[in-house]
Amino acid sequence: MTDSSAHATPPGASVVPLRQDASVIALVGSAHAVSHFSQLLLPPLFPWLKDAFSVSYTELGLLMTLFFVVSCAVQAASGFVVDRVGPRPVLFGGLALLGLAALGYAASTSYSMLAGFAVLAGVGNGVFHPVNYTLLNRKISALRLGHAYSTHGITGSLGWALAPALLVPIAFAFSWRVALALAGLLILSVLALLVWHRARLSLPAATGAAADGVASSRTGPVPASGSFDFIRIPAVWMCLFFLVLYGIVLSAVQAFAPEAARQLHGVPIGLVALCLSAYMVCSAAGMLLGGFLAAQPARAEAVVSLGLLLAAGTALSLGLASLPDVLVPVLFGVMGFGSGLGGPSRDLIIKRSTPVKSSGRVYGLVYSGFDIGQAAAPLAFGLLLDQQRHVAVFMVLALVQLMLIATVFNVKRARRDSVPAVSTA
Repeated sequence: MTDSSAHATPPGASVVPLRQDASVIALVGSAHAVSHFSQLLLPPLFPWLKDAFSVSYTELGLLMTLFFVVSCAVQAASGFVVDRVGPRPVLFGGLALLGLAALGYAASTSYSMLAGFAVLAGVGNGVFHPVNYTLLNRKISALRLGHAYSTHGITGSLGWALAPALLVPIAFAFSWRVALALAGLLILSVLALLVWHRARLSLPAATGAAADGVASSRTGPVPASGSFDFIRIPAVWMCLFFLVLYGIVLSAVQAFAPEAARQLHGVPIGLVALCLSAYMVCSAAGMLLGGFLAAQPARAEAVVSLGLLLAAGTALSLGLASLPDVLVPVLFGVMGFGSGLGGPSRDLIIKRSTPVKSSGRVYGLVYSGFDIGQAAAPLAFGLLLDQQRHVAVFMVLALVQLMLIATVFNVKRARRDSVPAVSTA
């Protein structure tokens, strides 16, 4: 039996107009772009912040650890709030906090102030995955869900790409404070846009067995009736571990791999920012293709593994090969394409492990793994940079990507092993 039922339209279900689906996808995607943009407000400015506050890369990495530790805790808890009050007010609150945190960064006069606003930003960032996936799973028609996941991932990658592309030139032309202040105004502008179109994001709290818009089946989401029943499902925990590893990879690429490449291959500082933008833009391109590949759920694990194998091989090349500086951003782009290719299939794998009536809670728990990985990685990779172990940055990066391949098949095995205990009534 294959997983093709994951995209089947439930009998008797009405077909949602394309325009309605597209508007929801666009609004949710805009919020996702802001979330990812906000995660990269500080790392591209590390060279400026290091001098301005007389701190080490390890101390700068600690700021990211604070951000993601707080985001992790908030994400796990906010899923319950989303299921109880609905996603829209939680989304607006998260965006407001991110905008205030960016303005706070710009006004900071000490390292402790940066740390305080990193905590505030972490609170704001923690709401997005429970909110976004609840909106997509409950408002988007089943036949378009793969493309919704693809667009969601693309907008996130574009948000990451925008951060260094916008902040670094502004910091060069004016100052890092001006760059962060403009970032805050941009975030608040997106909040204003979503408030203007708030009717399209209206969604009541989950109240019934069909609240997630999907029926339980032997290959679909696992049903769970109690508020905490979902924590007994092994596949949920395997998905969380997968995202821990995925968060480690992204943290390494975003904050430390470009600087390691600069030291290894003599990449000019202007091209260093291009490395990250190339990774994120090509990741978005990979997700675009991955959205079509996700139309065949039975091959989801194979698609994710193929992309990660390409990314791991590229990381090894960046660490071990002697490369001209102009080729380094190209290889970052290849690595990003491989990582992005499996994004929609990854989201589909997680959705198939999600119980009905528990969308916010499960996505809050599972995506807290993403924050755990991003919280743990900066201290380790910052230490490697401080010790001038630039090759090791790419070796560890490749190793974690290979571990992800094994983990994605463990998710499938855990979901399959739980099938006999699943009630399909």
